[in-house]
Amino acid sequence: MQITRQADYALQAMLYLARLGSHQRAATSDIAKSQHIPPSFLAKIISQLSIAGLIQTSRGARGGVAMARPPENISLLEVVEAIDGPIALNQCTGKVTDCILGDECPLRPLWCETQLELVNKLRATNFSQFVKVSP
Repeated sequence: MQITRQADYALQAMLYLARLGSHQRAATSDIAKSQHIPPSFLAKIISQLSIAGLIQTSRGARGGVAMARPPENISLLEVVEAIDGPIALNQCTGKVTDCILGDECPLRPLWCETQLELVNKLRATNFSQFVKVSP
C-alpha cells in the first residue's frame, strides 16, 4: 500500500495552512509554489478538502484557503481519507468473504492488526503536532 501523491500533497497543503495560524488565509498559488505542488493538481485537492469540510475557501481580493477547524482538531487520517478513501492494506482487511481463504487465512489477523495500528496512528496525529511554537 502506498498513500497516493495526491494525498501526500494534501497533507503538505494542510501543514502549510496549519503553520499560518488560526483563520489565516493563503492563496493557492502560494501553497503550490512553496510546497512544489503543480497548481492544477492542487486545485483538485483543494476542492476535495473543501467538500470534506477540512478547509474553507473564499474568492476575491481577501480570498484564499484556510483550515476549517483548528490544527489540533484535524487528523492526518481525515485528510488521507478525504483524498484516497478508507485505508485498506489489502483485500484481506475488508469483509471476511472478500478473501478466498476467509477465516482460514493465517495472514488475515496480521493484516487487520497492522491496518488498525496505521489508522489509529493517523487518527491520533493532528496538524498542531507539526507546528513549531514560538518562545
